[in-house]
Amino acid sequence: MLKEIIIAFQSYVKAHHFITKHRLWKWIIIPGILYTILFCVGMYFFLGISGDAIAWLSRVIGIDRFLHHQQSAALSFLFIMGGSMVHVVLVFFFFSLFKYLFLIIGSPLFAYLSQQTEALITGKEFHFKLNRELWSDLRRAIWLALRNAFWQSVYIICILILAFIPLIGWITPVIAIFVECYYYGFSMCDYSCQRHNIAPGASNAYIGRHKGLAIGNGMVFYGMHFIPILGWVLAPAYAVIAATISLYHQNLE
Repeated sequence: MLKEIIIAFQSYVKAHHFITKHRLWKWIIIPGILYTILFCVGMYFFLGISGDAIAWLSRVIGIDRFLHHQQSAALSFLFIMGGSMVHVVLVFFFFSLFKYLFLIIGSPLFAYLSQQTEALITGKEFHFKLNRELWSDLRRAIWLALRNAFWQSVYIICILILAFIPLIGWITPVIAIFVECYYYGFSMCDYSCQRHNIAPGASNAYIGRHKGLAIGNGMVFYGMHFIPILGWVLAPAYAVIAATISLYHQNLE
């Protein structure tokens, strides 16, 4: 898995050179700006909502009254840390839901970028049948988004439960980000599988055998979000092109 994660990391460097060489910036900037606007608006509203939700849950469970009765600095610290971990996990959960919405909206463009990337690599003539492939991409993107959203929600609920456990809960953000990275990278890799006429079930099995490629792709994608504005604009399209490059030399069977 570590080798595949490294391959995924290297694919982002190759993606940058590839985009520069073939002057694909117009396909990067426009959707990137839309993504950035949606991301900023969504995070602004969610951060406030998640804080209110944690405060409400704390009152319902009675944590505040319990801590006031105990008057223990150690217990207060543990529960404050636990609340922080829950907040972080909830942010990742929101980000995953936002991601699936954006993947559905942007699926025709991402499919186009993936196909064009492979066509330029192989030197083959590129054709994109808009009417037929657009609806095919949308149907598969919606199905994949709903499927992945369901399973990721199951995992996140389990992680949230762990987050309430003192000490153990402190590692839950790490688990959550690995889950998030895998499912985002999964979506990026699936465009190559779709283009090679691999059925959704077979695509799931294939990417499951190459988890490192998906996790590595998602890790760099999220890492780019630490670069304000520029990283947010570039991250989505870089991710799909990097995934296409990383899977190009794989045996898609």
